[in-house]
Amino acid sequence: KERRVASALVSRLKIMSGLDISEKRLPQDGRFNIRVLHHNIDVRLSTMPVQFGESVVMRLLDQTSGILHLEALGMPQDLQSRFEYLIHRPHGLVLVTGPTGSGKTTSLYAALSLLNQPEKKIITAEDPIEYRLPRVNQVQVNNKVGLDFATVLRASLRQDPDIVLIGEMRDHETAEIALRAAMTGHMVLSTLHTNDAVSTVARLLDMGVDRYLVASSLRAVMAQRLIKKLCVHCRRTHEPDSQEKAWLENLEAGSSAAVFHAANGCHRCHNTGYQGRIGVYELLEMSPQLVTALRTDRQQDFADAALQQPGFRSLALRALDFAREGITSLDEVFRVSATLDEGVDV
Repeated sequence: KERRVASALVSRLKIMSGLDISEKRLPQDGRFNIRVLHHNIDVRLSTMPVQFGESVVMRLLDQTSGILHLEALGMPQDLQSRFEYLIHRPHGLVLVTGPTGSGKTTSLYAALSLLNQPEKKIITAEDPIEYRLPRVNQVQVNNKVGLDFATVLRASLRQDPDIVLIGEMRDHETAEIALRAAMTGHMVLSTLHTNDAVSTVARLLDMGVDRYLVASSLRAVMAQRLIKKLCVHCRRTHEPDSQEKAWLENLEAGSSAAVFHAANGCHRCHNTGYQGRIGVYELLEMSPQLVTALRTDRQQDFADAALQQPGFRSLALRALDFAREGITSLDEVFRVSATLDEGVDV
């Protein structure tokens, strides 16, 4: 039965997204907006030809809920205060990193909403524009006509901006222009697909950016992940087994003695054991010691100096803090740690 309606359903979704329903041999991307129970849902649609028809993936964005503020993202107070201080600096590059779907765009929009004052001119280059912001000059990247990130960024710098947001630094040219813009008096915010904050500098250098540019312009890197929150109505206490205890002690001495919780499942959470998600963050600020280590061209020296920074706490340890508080489960902590060990660079 479902197979019979599949092609008709795909065609209907394509019409709603303004796509070509006769083209079934090539991937297509589109978007449409629907209203469900007083919520405006923005839907991003991606189609791809497969052996027996087409595969369709939809990404849902609730426009009604609005842009989240930094306080709602789950940042610890000390980290949030440092991040707010960094983005209010007059110039420099602040990067938000993590794999696809880790909430990078949400964090950047939360930062922009804080910076969005009448006296500040903000220009963004996005692909696609996910939220509409008042007073902000938002530019949709369009590679078909040659309007890529680098082109938008070059033009933006002639428009006298105070703050520039680049949706993603994908190539050497965009990264170099962004770093030069940060060095010449602009606050630049952007994202990068890297595993953690420490490996971000190596990625910039691998992209072919000059070492002196990174040392002069980069102010901070915030890496993040999203973890599932336990349902407060049905969570149960969990006693770690011997293997989990050994892993916890390896992660942080003394952590295995804490009280942990696990997912259970009830009608309120649709028997999943989880309700909602929360962000896990690590913030690496470029201190004089880190800049010196970066200039010496010894990668291990930089990594060692980063991990010894006062106040620096890794993603896995931040996730463990949430597990101790009963907000998430050890399974989620293990999942975050596993992605850090295996690497998710793309």
